[in-house]
Amino acid sequence: MDLASIKEQICDVCHKMWQLGWVAANDGNVSALLEDGTVLATPTGMSKSFITPDKLLRLDRQGNVLEAAEGLRPSSEIKMHLRCYDKREDVKAVIHAHPPGATGFAVAHRPMDMYNMIEDVSVIGAVPLTPYGTPSTTEVPDAIEPYLEEHDVMLLENHGALAVGSDVVTAFYRMESLELWAKITINAIILGGSYDISRENIQKLIDLRGFYRVTGRHPGYKKFPRRETGEPDTK
Repeated sequence: MDLASIKEQICDVCHKMWQLGWVAANDGNVSALLEDGTVLATPTGMSKSFITPDKLLRLDRQGNVLEAAEGLRPSSEIKMHLRCYDKREDVKAVIHAHPPGATGFAVAHRPMDMYNMIEDVSVIGAVPLTPYGTPSTTEVPDAIEPYLEEHDVMLLENHGALAVGSDVVTAFYRMESLELWAKITINAIILGGSYDISRENIQKLIDLRGFYRVTGRHPGYKKFPRRETGEPDTK
């Protein structure tokens, strides 16, 4: 894909994120790794509804600005994006947002390791809750790094969500799936309970990834310790 098309894709995803209510004011950030090793990224301090191709920044892999419109600078959270590119050769796009349903799980300190939706079991798998990190520091990239090997989607404790992909649209789809899954689970809990698919059928769904040509990483069957008890929630 040529540079102009990637820029348009980033802007389209930014606008969709804002329209869906995943970001407000200057929340969230999107980046894409280009073939020459440089990174396109959204600027800090700007609503995603206002992002246009000329406002995107071009950075090197250390986060230094190579090209930018006057007065624009990258988000302090670009360190998180760069860590994803450094640790995963297959990752070419990163999206960080605050979708309300999924972020609710992050604020409640609950990973999304339920196996109640067929599509999400096979495509995303269990979503971990990464430890809290102070924005703009290396704490956030350090917190997500242990999970990058197996996961394409993560919850950031008291912060939001992160999705990676082979391109911007794939990362967006994963974030979109995460948020719908979170909303459905919340509704199920309100209605009396969220119930997992049987263990046998969970594995069958995971095994179908190859048949459906699903890309990215999958953790397999996994339950995560709860922050409060340190024990897996097996309900």
